[in-house]
Amino acid sequence: MRRREVVALLATGLAWPEAAFAQQRLPAIGFLNSASREGFEPYVAAFRDGLKEAGFVEGQNILVEYRWAEGHYDRLPSLVKDLMVQEVAVIAATSTPAALAAKAATTSIPIVFTTASNPLDLGLVASLSRPGGNVTGATQMNVEVAPKRLELLHELLPSVTAMALLINPANPYVEAVRRDTSAAADRLGINLEVLSASTEGEIEEAFATAARLGVGALVIGTDTFFTGRSEQLAALTLRYRLPSIYQYRAFAAAGGLLTYGGSIRFSYRTAGSLTGRVLKGEKPADLPVEQVAQIELVINLKTAKVLGLTFPITLLGRADEVIE
Repeated sequence: MRRREVVALLATGLAWPEAAFAQQRLPAIGFLNSASREGFEPYVAAFRDGLKEAGFVEGQNILVEYRWAEGHYDRLPSLVKDLMVQEVAVIAATSTPAALAAKAATTSIPIVFTTASNPLDLGLVASLSRPGGNVTGATQMNVEVAPKRLELLHELLPSVTAMALLINPANPYVEAVRRDTSAAADRLGINLEVLSASTEGEIEEAFATAARLGVGALVIGTDTFFTGRSEQLAALTLRYRLPSIYQYRAFAAAGGLLTYGGSIRFSYRTAGSLTGRVLKGEKPADLPVEQVAQIELVINLKTAKVLGLTFPITLLGRADEVIE
């Protein structure tokens, strides 16, 4: 056989598997989040569990394209466009800023969101039972219970008249959290200082400012960036001996004093399951938005002991979990 024929045969043989691979390419999900992957692995695992419930396993019959904004919410529109270029079958927008960016970018690619707020107020869906359009998802409704966190701190520390609220000014629902928490502070006769942070360094500065102002407790506002910094936030509450409350259990598990909110694992697992159903052909418009069934109170007694605090029996009795 001539050399030219051998080269042609080899070229044909090499090209065929590549073409076959292209034809067998697995469908892809675009996983979009406004935070960084660090601190979110447990929730990514919950998302995968939801996918598995629907019959999809990453790397076997589905691919996942991960995009993280690393706390820079202004990067989200370009990350969405990148996922659209990748021709993903579904966008799993697993934070409120990500969901809003995805909805603004496409009306054709199905979107499954997670959010801590009311998706009606955010304009993500037209109805919880019949979302309409190309969007559905899961909500923890944690923005709505933000004032309750201040009330719980007041119940624990009734003599404290000065508290602080930590917010991320880049958050889409920051004004609602500020407004409702401030209203609760007024009702309880508490002077509320509002502190801002949108970077790791600014979180440190906010705690230093709280100490300088002499506030007696801290409410950490609902935000994806803060969720990924649970360990840092918990460590700072101990360093500054500042009783603090957040929304997710991970904060208390890392050493924070207490948490009150809907389960983020629930919403990520549900988002995974909904994503799987969309991949099977169901329309987001017909899939009701899932709401967390229970708001959980978690108390860390080890941290309370370090801070020299004693929880009243009435509060302990209402806890869903006590870390000792």
